[in-house]
Amino acid sequence: MKKQTQDRPELLQGTLDMLILRTLLTGPTHGHAITKHIQRTSDELLQVDHGSLYPALHRLVKKGWISAKWELHKERNREFKYYRLTPLGRKQLIRERSKWTQMAAAIHRVLNHAEEA
Repeated sequence: MKKQTQDRPELLQGTLDMLILRTLLTGPTHGHAITKHIQRTSDELLQVDHGSLYPALHRLVKKGWISAKWELHKERNREFKYYRLTPLGRKQLIRERSKWTQMAAAIHRVLNHAEEA
């Protein structure tokens, strides 16, 4: 199990914010569900620990890209802090996706060039 954890790639700096924004595009959710969504949709490859998630969530709230509100979870009868994507966050997600696509394409070109040489 230890080797499997060591083989996992680390998130590139700045990608966690984009992944959080993308996760919230589907609707409001709480922190633990955000980590589970990222883990599940990445086929268990990406793991986000709470020590990285919550500072990122606070940073995104400060920037106005997401909002946070305590709400009662009906099934569990307790309150969770739910995060929602703001209109400003939607615009930022579009910008981040565009930058990511450009960066991935550039890296792909470099890798393919190296293979041809």
